[in-house]
Amino acid sequence: MEERNKTLGEFIIENQNAFQYSSGELSRIINSIRLAAKVVNYKVNKAGLVDIVGAAGEQNIQGEDQQKLDVYANEVFIQTLINREIVCGIASEENDDFITVEGSDNSHNNKYVVLMDPLDGSSNIDVNVSVGTIFSVYRRVTPIGTPVTLEDFLQPGINQVAAGYVIYGTSTMLVYTTGHGVNGFTLNPAIGTFYLSHPKMKFPTDGHIYSINEGNYVHFPQGVKNYIKYCQLEEGDRPYTSRYIGSLVSDIHRNMIKGGIYLYPTSSKAPKGKLRLLYECNPLAFIAEQAGGKASDGFNRIMEIEPTALHERAPFFCGSYNMVEKAEEFMHKAELSKY
Repeated sequence: MEERNKTLGEFIIENQNAFQYSSGELSRIINSIRLAAKVVNYKVNKAGLVDIVGAAGEQNIQGEDQQKLDVYANEVFIQTLINREIVCGIASEENDDFITVEGSDNSHNNKYVVLMDPLDGSSNIDVNVSVGTIFSVYRRVTPIGTPVTLEDFLQPGINQVAAGYVIYGTSTMLVYTTGHGVNGFTLNPAIGTFYLSHPKMKFPTDGHIYSINEGNYVHFPQGVKNYIKYCQLEEGDRPYTSRYIGSLVSDIHRNMIKGGIYLYPTSSKAPKGKLRLLYECNPLAFIAEQAGGKASDGFNRIMEIEPTALHERAPFFCGSYNMVEKAEEFMHKAELSKY
């Protein structure tokens, strides 16, 4: 069978032996995410026809208005994972606290926890711009057979055993890694099957796109301001092109294919950054590194940060390796100039 014609199910079975520790659970987790993604995709694609867009009238832990589709996607992913009895705990950006999952026999014998942003970029739903789901999988650190604790979720990104995203765009794609490269699968909506469309995805080492909300320029640290000016300078292969969708998954996905850097730094409005370390930064950092890119908080490797809270935020610089290195160089120079 030609590699590109493989279904996601066939790919998972063929690569199951590459999953460290796993006796099938990790494969079943990816399969569950595939199923939930198809259900959410169906709703996203008809969002303009039914009363599922707009605010749900509640706020999430971040104080943001929850979209109706946010709430729906959250419930679909949580229930799909719980019903299959393959994880011992779930944490979602939309929930204040983590969820402890018991088996049907009241046991706690599953080995993995899942952290997720069920619908990233949901403010774009109403205007028909691509949104996505981001997920991250860890092996629990507390003893099997006991209920999960906060410790199981507050792990650095280097402990991830799998991570991925689903992008609901002009086509729906599931992109994931288990630490052996990154592969992308596109949904054929006619038959409801994901096919391997983007094998062995790689960030170009250099790129010509920078993605940042320049409307916040005045609030950015000096290092970021200097890097933006560098990107705009007519010199060598510059100026670079500015492309910012405002859906994190979409911006990262485009830059991985075309070459570029995504930046969401600290600012005077968001002194710790805005993106969530556990639900957004770590999984996308794992994917970036597995695709030959780099992910940083401007100074340090994202995946080595020791998290201290479920909804912790972090600045995020992610993309083509040389571009992230250059942005870090500007950050360090600006820091040194203070002294």
